[in-house]
Amino acid sequence: MKNNIFVEKDYQGSRLDVFLTEHLGFSRSHFKNLIDKNLVLVNEKSVKSGYKLREKDVIGIEVLEPQEISTKPEEIDFEIVYEDRDLAVINKPQGLVVHPCSTTKEGTLVNGLLHRIKDLSGINGELRPGIVHRLDKDTSGLLVIAKNDFSHTHLAEQIKNKTCHRDYLAVLEGNLKDESGRIETFIKRDPKDRKKMSVQPDGRVAITDYKVLKRYQRCCLVQFSLQTGRTHQIRVHSKYLNHPVVGDKLYGKEVKSLKGQLLHAFKLSFVHPRTLERVTFEVGLPDYFEQYLKKQF
Repeated sequence: MKNNIFVEKDYQGSRLDVFLTEHLGFSRSHFKNLIDKNLVLVNEKSVKSGYKLREKDVIGIEVLEPQEISTKPEEIDFEIVYEDRDLAVINKPQGLVVHPCSTTKEGTLVNGLLHRIKDLSGINGELRPGIVHRLDKDTSGLLVIAKNDFSHTHLAEQIKNKTCHRDYLAVLEGNLKDESGRIETFIKRDPKDRKKMSVQPDGRVAITDYKVLKRYQRCCLVQFSLQTGRTHQIRVHSKYLNHPVVGDKLYGKEVKSLKGQLLHAFKLSFVHPRTLERVTFEVGLPDYFEQYLKKQF
């Protein structure tokens, strides 16, 4: 089966392998392997992994048959908020890595999914079955999981077209000046620290809407709505406002009483691939979030 992706103006000049990694969630090495085998074509022609994309390029990807899963099922603690034959919505706890990688080969959400959900989409290969989008290790909250390739393709297209809506709650250091607003910048990998993203004039457009829900003496509770989906977007934009997310060791400062940043994906809304009706899911704040806020009075 072949999927076509049309390149928009915002991504002109991007490397082919980087573009595919950010849009489809595979690793760069996975796409390099496909590109080297001529299973990824641009305008029906073979190209290299480092090919610089142009606006209106058409990327054709040959989707391989799902491989046998080698990742081991494990009993992992997470809540399944909703499940049907096409998808599942789960509430990922803080500290849980979404899928295996070079530094974390076991104990991931994928290991837990394989234990609790027997049918998962194979589009993302053996290391990321069912994974349509991700959350950082220390960000908690809602994720939608695809249980077949039909739903995976439909959901991935919604994320690409920004019709899948994601809302977050975060506690920020200090108090924002305005009650609400929109942050619009350009974000790319930080040239001085590859672990970080940063605001740079030659990056990709990143848009985040925010609203202050409650103010405390030394912090504030803020709702964020993503209009784009850049890596670490809320964390980078909070730092850009000089009010990093509390507990964010990468962009702010460590809080010894916390295991990571106070950032929670509390609301997720998308069109169900089968019924074509919009569905919305919400979850409350984790206990450690509530406990931190109670101490701020």
